[in-house]
Amino acid sequence: MELIEGVKIKFLKVIPDERGRLMEILRRDDEVFSEFGQLYLTTAYPGVIKAWHSHQFQDDNLVVIKGMAKIVLCDLREKSSTYKKINEFFAGEFNPILIHIPRLVWHGFKCISEQECIVLNIPTNVYNYENPDELRLPFDTPKISYNWERRNY
Repeated sequence: MELIEGVKIKFLKVIPDERGRLMEILRRDDEVFSEFGQLYLTTAYPGVIKAWHSHQFQDDNLVVIKGMAKIVLCDLREKSSTYKKINEFFAGEFNPILIHIPRLVWHGFKCISEQECIVLNIPTNVYNYENPDELRLPFDTPKISYNWERRNY
């Protein structure tokens, strides 16, 4: 799959042993790392869609640490070489990846597991309560040609 301009994927390695498991998520010497703003988690119940949003001043680094989610990105940056391109990722326990999402790329996710999914975000800026860096569109906006329904191939 051709990635949207500026999107990067880090394949995460799970290291199991008889005590449990360890998984490094993001290091400051990773290619995907630029700066640290904060770390927070968000969740969604099965079938719930949290979309669409983007940021003017921050990049996001998303990792699904519990359950599975369909994470979808859409490039509406008119001067981008991947303008109107959509990327779709199935991330979580069965596919541990970190998705680096550059500013102004629209993104959202849908919980596709039978239990709540837990998503970590490591944005490059801290959340500004007085002036949030949040651009929002409804999940079914006509500006983004994407159908969130499950496809049974």
